[in-house]
Amino acid sequence: MYVGKMSPMFEVNPIPAFRDNYIWLIRRGSHAVVVDPGDAAPVISTLQTEKLTLDAILVTHHHDDHIGGITELIQLYPTVKIYAPHREQYLFRHEPVGEDDIVELDTLGLSLNVMETPGHTLGHVVYYGANSLFCGDTLFSCGCGRLFEGSCEQLYYSLQRLASLPPQTRVYCTHEYTRHNIKFARMIDPENPKLQLREHEVDRLLAANRPTLPTTIGLELATNPFLRCDSDAIKTAVARQAALIKPDAISVFCAIRKLRNAF
Repeated sequence: MYVGKMSPMFEVNPIPAFRDNYIWLIRRGSHAVVVDPGDAAPVISTLQTEKLTLDAILVTHHHDDHIGGITELIQLYPTVKIYAPHREQYLFRHEPVGEDDIVELDTLGLSLNVMETPGHTLGHVVYYGANSLFCGDTLFSCGCGRLFEGSCEQLYYSLQRLASLPPQTRVYCTHEYTRHNIKFARMIDPENPKLQLREHEVDRLLAANRPTLPTTIGLELATNPFLRCDSDAIKTAVARQAALIKPDAISVFCAIRKLRNAF
């Protein structure tokens, strides 16, 4: 887990916002792109301090803590390009994107593939490229998003798609939820040694006032209970806690999501 370079040409850094949001800043030289700017003020401050030009905004879904700063950013940067899910409605100008679209960020020399990941919202999308995944509120570090619009099954299959990405893929989600998610995961998967090690590492990072993100697909496959629903240990634990008679992967996932809602 680290915050750093995507390649020798690119950097990705978090801009903290609200209580626990991260607005991801992708930069190359004096050019920048931001992901899910729910608040304009910290973005503007960073861009001005670093003398960066805002070329594009990537939106994963319509919740206000992901889009609330866009109108103000458009006023200050009138030529900025905005990409947002085509299955959702927005009041600001934007280019709608959906499954299999490719977003070309020319000033960064970067191409990102769009994947539709319904569940948290029906129109949620993620952006994947350069070995990096900007996934909004679909996949979290050791967790996943709440179900506000989609079904449990939709979110399960969306996460399965992300889980199939290369294990070295860096995962840039939008909230600093890792510590609380690990506490929940330890309840479901207490004997997982990789999860125990991860807990210690996360405590060390937070004690040093450092982000616990990005994570990686490989680390999530090893420690995230929402990606480990076919694990015998998790099936047994969840079947006992949720009184499941037939603990198949999807029913286990749905049970874990309900348990997490109340945790």
